Amino acid sequence: MATCPAGHPSADDQFCEVCGVLIGAAPAFVAENAPAENGPAGDPAGATGQGTAAGVAAPPGEPCPRCGVPRAGNFCESCGYDFAVAGPDTLDPAVFRSAPPLPPRSFPPPPPAPQVAPTQAGPVPPARGGEWTAVVTADRAYYDAVQAAGGPDAADIAFPAYSPQRRFRLAGDEVRIGRRSVSAGIDPEIDLSVPPADPGVSRLHAVLLRSPDGSWCVVDPGSANGTEVNGSEIPQGQPVPLRDGDRIHLGAWTELRVVRGS
Repeated sequence: MATCPAGHPSADDQFCEVCGVLIGAAPAFVAENAPAENGPAGDPAGATGQGTAAGVAAPPGEPCPRCGVPRAGNFCESCGYDFAVAGPDTLDPAVFRSAPPLPPRSFPPPPPAPQVAPTQAGPVPPARGGEWTAVVTADRAYYDAVQAAGGPDAADIAFPAYSPQRRFRLAGDEVRIGRRSVSAGIDPEIDLSVPPADPGVSRLHAVLLRSPDGSWCVVDPGSANGTEVNGSEIPQGQPVPLRDGDRIHLGAWTELRVVRGS
């Protein structure tokens, strides 16, 4: 095991493991408290100006600027700081340790999330054009007018003794009026074959059609006895607009009144 000029045992025979001094340059190393090799006795600083081996004369016991341990050579025995290389501008750890800590960095709080009002169920909008209903009854005044006109079988048709009022809600875009016929494959939405059945009604007598604005119109596709609206016969194949309360007459006594909102 080698010994450096400062007296430190070192397993490395080139540089001291304690102070870092080059062991091979031992003859040129001069301890700080020893007389200068080229100066006169009693001149520790070296009167000839030769000083230490590193060429830097430093006061004995100079504290290491890194760890504060008193200097014993060119390298700090505690941390290995190189006094000759670092120079006077090296940051003193003591000053660094005494500096006040930086205040913690603060960040602005995130903006609050937008508040979304809860969805509330509102009123259900009314159906397009409102609800329409067809009210079917037996009209004695219309029957008398048909009898007065003297149709082919008018004398054989009697006005019903009792005919209950029937109501049909108009739905979809087309509502057929007639008499149900299995053989003909006709099953109208407003079936007038229920007793007392009007013998003057054709199997497919008239059709109600919904208009784009939600209102309705009536079409006679070619019935045998014709169709009247408010007392006037309508041309076959031509849609006739209907208003709330209009009356449609067909057959021998049937009245169909269209009402809105009922």
